[in-house]
Parts: sequence; structure tokens; C-alpha cells
Amino acid sequence: MPGKSEDRKNQVDNKQARNDKPQKDADVQKEKISGYKFSNGNILSNKQGIQAKNWNSRTEKNNHIKIEGENLDHNQVGINKNSKNKNFHKKNDNNKNDNNNNHNKKNDNKNKNKYVNGKRNLNDKPKLNKTDKNQQNCPVINKCGGCQLLHVSYEQQLKTKQKQVEGLLSKFARVEPIIGMNNPYHYRNKVHAVFDHDRKGNPISGVYEAGTHRVIPVESCLIEDEKADEIIGTIRGMLKSFKIKTYDEDTEFGLLRHVLIRKGYHSGEIMVVLVLSSPVFPSKNNFTKALLKQHPEITTIVLNVNNKKTSMVLGEKEQVIYGKGFIEDSLCGKIFRISPKSFYQVNTVQTEILYNKAIQLAGLSGKETIVDAYCGIGTIGLIASDHVNKVIGVELNPDAVKDAKTNAIRNNIKNVDFYNKDAGEFMRQMAVQNECVEVVFMDPPRAGSDEVFLNSVCTLAPQKVVYISCNPVTLERDLKYLVKNKYEVKRIIPVDMFPGTEHVETVVLITRVKE
Repeated sequence: MPGKSEDRKNQVDNKQARNDKPQKDADVQKEKISGYKFSNGNILSNKQGIQAKNWNSRTEKNNHIKIEGENLDHNQVGINKNSKNKNFHKKNDNNKNDNNNNHNKKNDNKNKNKYVNGKRNLNDKPKLNKTDKNQQNCPVINKCGGCQLLHVSYEQQLKTKQKQVEGLLSKFARVEPIIGMNNPYHYRNKVHAVFDHDRKGNPISGVYEAGTHRVIPVESCLIEDEKADEIIGTIRGMLKSFKIKTYDEDTEFGLLRHVLIRKGYHSGEIMVVLVLSSPVFPSKNNFTKALLKQHPEITTIVLNVNNKKTSMVLGEKEQVIYGKGFIEDSLCGKIFRISPKSFYQVNTVQTEILYNKAIQLAGLSGKETIVDAYCGIGTIGLIASDHVNKVIGVELNPDAVKDAKTNAIRNNIKNVDFYNKDAGEFMRQMAVQNECVEVVFMDPPRAGSDEVFLNSVCTLAPQKVVYISCNPVTLERDLKYLVKNKYEVKRIIPVDMFPGTEHVETVVLITRVKE
């Protein structure tokens, strides 16, 4: 489900809260990056370098699961902003247990035959077994709507996703076994909490109930980073003593709207973003000192002002009140700057697998010119830069392009150029100028690409297209267009980037048909 603007690909977050030579080069890059010291003093060890430098050894060593299975829909849950009823749910967070391997198999069987042609019968909601361990550990599973598959075992989740991708894409080529996680819990390095208050005026934080704007209190989540949840709980507990009111969407009164936490998986750096309805934050300095006293591991704190009546989380104005205003983390051996609005994949472990797999599929020789379309902060292009002659990154979001250029300088990469332009129009201009591009990497938002962009790809006519998709439904549509225009699908590999949810990433190798 990947860099690009945060507002495009991760729409749920905005409402609620994307051959041997490359592997050999990756080994060399690992040695270069090992020992790097992050600003918070953490050292990137050899073990933390490129975690997916060799996929075959990684699969065997870490027992990644590859399974086939059952169909599932890929629709998004809407938010009804007009709903005014507040229905708060008390959370019991006892008996935390990350192991769900003892799931009752009868539940798995009940979910079979509930899907037709890759689509879920939306009127047939799963009945949760009261003894299911994930349900016991997540009392809001029936209300949150974020983890549609948490009620079944992880093995069954992978079967479900495998079957869905097969149902949609097997007409093009064989769908290879899905690549799952060894530990499918607490993987999200980005955590968002919406703040509100209960009927007694006590501050609460959590997520919107599925289909509404009622806030469901959540103290901890099975898929979110545990330290992030802890910091959010601390902030919630500080509000009364600092006389800070939570924002009310109906009355538009109150100060604190959201808290966003971003954590570097390898660096350990932590960013806290306080989203306020006003730039005036009383006792700002004292609040910062109190928060840092309880969580000295925080490396930066940013105030974001969102004074509009909107479902978007972040506003336009920002003020750094502690630290640098950004964090850094490594991905596939490169260092990336992550700011509050940067798109950065939320599952670092699986992202390293996904991107290394994409580069491997491209079969790069070191002589190619490649285009990284929808490049965001430059993750794919910069990671591929060691394996090609030249990288051209194109992105419409100006802030993302600025971060991409900074990341290129940060990693001392000279063979990359980034452009703040529409990728489709840019490639059409390249075709008019008879420029040669061997490979196009495309990583569009959940809505997929569009015919204008796909037409520009066909006009530019690269020998290979590597398509990274977070939605197999729109991927199917786009592949149909490419296949009708002198391309053929060679390989399809699903990757489970979002355990517990219905979403699945898929990387596809597409080659031009020889005339």
C-alpha cells in the first residue's frame, strides 16, 4: 500500500489520525554506511545496515512466511464528518500478548466463502471469537476499523491477501508467494492520535470510530510503535495540569487537535508533532521541559497549526520548539531526513525488502538511466543510485523535492537529479527530445496511476517498468492499459507491508514486447 506526498498515499492517516550485481553493490554500500552516528548518539551497526541486502539469505534466516490463500476487498472506510453523537469506549489494556499463533481455526473457516471475485460482502461482518487473543488485547477491534484482519491468525491473513492478489492479477502472470513478516506487531514508525474529551471533560486520545468522527480512546495498539503510544499517553496525562483544552470539532473550541509521532527504526530518533488550532500555546516552554523530563529520548518537537475545519491532520504553518525539526533514519543503507509532512513508509522492515526486491527485478547493470516517478523524498531513486548510471526523480510536491535534494547531498550521491514537475508531462517532454530511459520505477498513491501518465510511459518506451502498488485493484486496471500498449507482465510479488489490515503491497516487473 508507497516516497510521495503524505497527503496522497496515506489518506487514512490524514483522516484519522506507500541479480546478483545489485546485491553485491548493496554489500559494499553496507560497509560504507556501517558505523554512522546519528545526531542522538546512536550508532548504525553492521547488523542494522542493509537488512535486505540478500533476499534469499534473509528469507531463510528470518523465516519469512510465503503462503497462498483467500480473497479480500481493498476498499477504504469513509469518515462521516456530520456525525455529532459522541460514543466513547473504555479501553481495557490488560493481558498484552503479541502472539496470535494459537488462533482458533474454526474462525478461519467461518471467513471462507464470504468473498466473490476478490470482493468482500460488506454486509457480512466477521463474528469475533471471544477467546481470540488479538481480540482480547484490542478491545476496540470492532469499532476502530483500522485492523480489518486482526481477528484471524497471521497465517490466515497472508492467505487472504495472497488469494486477493491472485484473483485480480493472475491473468497477467503467476503471482509469487506473498512475503510476510517474522514479527507482525508494533511495526508502524508513524503514529497519529486524535485528541478529544469525554462527557466529563476528561481528555482522551485515540482514533475515529469507523465511518464516523467519534473518537475511540486508545492507550496502546498492536501495530503501532510502543514508545510512540507511551509518549502520547504522557501528553494526554499532562493536559489538565497545564490547563490545555482538547479541540472540539463541533464547537471549534479548544487547542490540541492531534499528536503525531515519527520514530527512526534504526536511528531511534523521535519526532513529536503537536497539532494545534491556534499558534498561541500558553506555557509552551514549561510544557516542553516537562515532556522531555519524562521522555528524554525525544529528539525534536514541532508545533503545527491547523486552524481550518478540515479532516486533514496537518496545517501549513510549523514552528520548531525543540531540536532540529526533523529526524533521520536509514533505509537500505541510505540516510533519509524525515520532516512532519514527509511521506516515509511506515514499516521499515518490509520496506527494505520491498525496495531491494524492486531493484533486483529491474536487473540493473550499472549503465542505465532510470526515472523514479512519484519519487517523494527520493527513497527508491537514491537506493537504486549505486546500481545505475543516472537517476531522474520527478515529484509534484515541492516540499518532498526539497527533502529529496537534501537527502542526495546527505548521502553524497552525485548521479541523481530531482525535478518538481508532473511526472507524466516530464516524461512526454523527454520522449519529444528523444531521450533514452531504460527503466521507469513508479510508486503511485492508492488511487493508482492515470491514463495520461501511463500514456507518457508508453511514449517514452522504457524497456522495463517496475510498478510498486499499494492497491491491487487499481494495479489491475493500470496493468490492463500497459498490456494493451506493447508491454507484458513478467513477475508479480506481493509483500505484506501492513499486517493486521486488509492492505497489501505488490511489486511488478513489466517489460516492453520486442517487435
